[in-house]
Amino acid sequence: MPGEYEIFVQDHFAASHSLRGYDGNCTDLHGHNWTVEAHVRCTKLNRLGIGIDFRDIKSVLSDVLGKLNHTRLNDVVEFGSINPTSENLAKFLYKEMSRRLNTDHIQVTRIKVYESPGCGAAYREL
Repeated sequence: MPGEYEIFVQDHFAASHSLRGYDGNCTDLHGHNWTVEAHVRCTKLNRLGIGIDFRDIKSVLSDVLGKLNHTRLNDVVEFGSINPTSENLAKFLYKEMSRRLNTDHIQVTRIKVYESPGCGAAYREL
């Protein structure tokens, strides 16, 4: 039976947001120190036994998060018409990471976003 490997990295960024239409204090501008976990599936290893180098995943994730770091997420164009919730942020990061990393043997499988310790959302495509 063929197997697969799941490689993952974690990174952080700081940003604020407010949730339009929310019934509670999250309608007010507030910030989080976000943690993001990117999971990548590999079906083949290279001659060194590596599916994808951690540095390659970390570099792409760092680049994507760099565009969000110290911003008001509501002002980021991708969130112009949708709330910058943990769920929507996870989907946005999944799409960006997939566009940059996916190949025949490498695929982003899941993005987990934590807006605070113990609270977050994950996105994956079925």
